[in-house]
Formats: sequence, C-alpha cells, structure tokens
Amino acid sequence: MTYDVDVRHGQKTGLFLDQRENREAAAKYAHGRMLDCFSYNGGFALYWRSGAPPFTRSMPRRTPSRASSPNAARNGLTNVTAGEANVFDELRHYERTGERFDTIVLDPPAFAKNKASVEKAIAGYKDINLRALRILSPGGVLVTCSCSVRVDEPLFLQILADAAADAHAHVTILEKRMQARDHPVLVTMPETHY
Repeated sequence: MTYDVDVRHGQKTGLFLDQRENREAAAKYAHGRMLDCFSYNGGFALYWRSGAPPFTRSMPRRTPSRASSPNAARNGLTNVTAGEANVFDELRHYERTGERFDTIVLDPPAFAKNKASVEKAIAGYKDINLRALRILSPGGVLVTCSCSVRVDEPLFLQILADAAADAHAHVTILEKRMQARDHPVLVTMPETHY
C-alpha cells in the first residue's frame, strides 16, 4: 500500500502507525457498507483494500488536501469515497435520514488532552458511539477507539455501556485491543497504555 503524505502541513504524517495492527484485526470483521469516521489518510478503509465493502465512505478529521481520496485512487480502490465533514454532525444527519451501515469505525483524535477536558471528552465519546449504534445495521460491527490516556479502559467501557443503553442496542465485545507493539506499554508508566 502506498500513501501520499504531506510532511509540511499534515497532521504528523497522517499514518497513525499505532493503529496499524488494529486495522489488520478489524479487517476480519468488516462487511457490507462501511463508514470510516475521523479518518485522515483513509486508515481503516484503505487497509482493507482487497476485502473492502462495496461502499466505503471515509470522513476525515482534518484534511488540508482530502488525503483519503488520492490514497484510495493510488491503491486502485474505486469503492472508497472521501468527504470532509464534522463527524458529530454527519452521524446525526445519517440518524435523521435513516441511513444504515454494516461496519462503522470511530477512531477520533484524543478528546481528553488534559484533566480539565475529561468530562467534555466523556460526553463526546458517548455521543459518537450512541449515534454510531443508532445507524449500525442489525448484526453490524462497530470498531471504536480512544487514544485519550485520561479516559482509561474501565471508563471507556462504561461510556460504551451508557451509549448502548441509550441506543437500546445489544452490544457484545468481539475483541479488545491496544496500540501496536512498537508503541510499548511500560508497567511503571500506566499512561503508556491507551
């Protein structure tokens, strides 16, 4: 797979290598219509090149050059469309219009960058997961991520449980993962686990 990377103006490289192994793992579950939210260079959607669902929409987090589209074309993908959108608004729009997806990926930037932002982050994570669950087709798969170290795993699971309750959705965890192996977790530094 090849990527076009803006090294001067991009969000780092936009490749987010800590998700590399998670993209591979998520490919086992992808099916049907896919929505890849908060994507930058096409992340999850591009990784599933050969097995990508027939319709894949990538909604970038911040794209100075709409990086997802050129990368899809560069890798021979004709079933990936990119659109720059506010993900919160777009998920609400899909909910209002009754649009459904079989696979939804939520891979947002860190919502809690400091202690003061934790409550707002909790509300943000709940909102996107609630909206995603409401537009997920029966039997669908939600791949949801958090890279906010201040929102630890027990808290994130509680947020997901609250979102599922509000969405009246039965949710089963198929797999729990963390960052890639080359982003090590040090037992003496809990903040390295995200």
